[in-house]
Order: sequence, then C-alpha cells, then structure tokens
Amino acid sequence: MRHGVAGRKLNRTTSHRKAMLDNMVTSLIEHERIKTTVQKAKEARRHAEHLITLGKKGGLHNIRLAERTIRNRALIQKLFGELKERYANRPGGYTRIVRLGFRQGDGAEMAYLELVDRAQKPAPEKKAE
Repeated sequence: MRHGVAGRKLNRTTSHRKAMLDNMVTSLIEHERIKTTVQKAKEARRHAEHLITLGKKGGLHNIRLAERTIRNRALIQKLFGELKERYANRPGGYTRIVRLGFRQGDGAEMAYLELVDRAQKPAPEKKAE
C-alpha cells in the first residue's frame, strides 16, 4: 500500500531525480518559463511553489533552505527580492502549466511550466511592406 507516499519517481534514481528537479526549478526562476513533459512539470511545480513561499516569508533560515535547491546567489536575490514583491498579495498558485501537445520523437505530452504574472517580452513589430 502507498499510504502517505507522495511524488513521482519519473523512472530515475533518487539522486538523479532530485538533481533534475533542482535544476528545473532553478531554470524556472531564472527564465520564468521552461518547456518540459507534463509529469515533470507537475512535480517541479510543487518544489517551485514551496520556494516562492519561502521567498515571501524572508529571513535567514528561509534563505538557507532555498540555497539547498538554488545554488546561484543572483537567483536567490531574485527570489527574495523581485518575486517576493510580485507575489506579496497572492495566497498561492504562483505557476501554471500550459499543455503544448505531443513530442515528435516519443509521443510524450509536452507543456510549459511558467510563473504567473511573468514579465512579457514585447512582440516584434511587423514592418509594412
């Protein structure tokens, strides 16, 4: 029985899975949108939401907890600065999963995992011909 067992194994060893999810969350905070499979996105979302909540709380202990996952000082400052201010009034739900369809090679369902209210890049203007 699987009572109280949470999380997906994603067909990887424990160390590989932890490293992959840490890297995915780091990339998500850096780029604010990543493309991955739906299952990986759902699993990475759990970790990302927790880290943003730590960022909102602030404090030295929460910084050290976040540094276990994000090993880039600039991204820690972004988490405890810019993202803290952006999500100050939001009680949760900092990420969204946008499904994209199926990957050509193996048919895996792909999705964007992105931060809600992320800074949009302006669309390039079309030239009149």
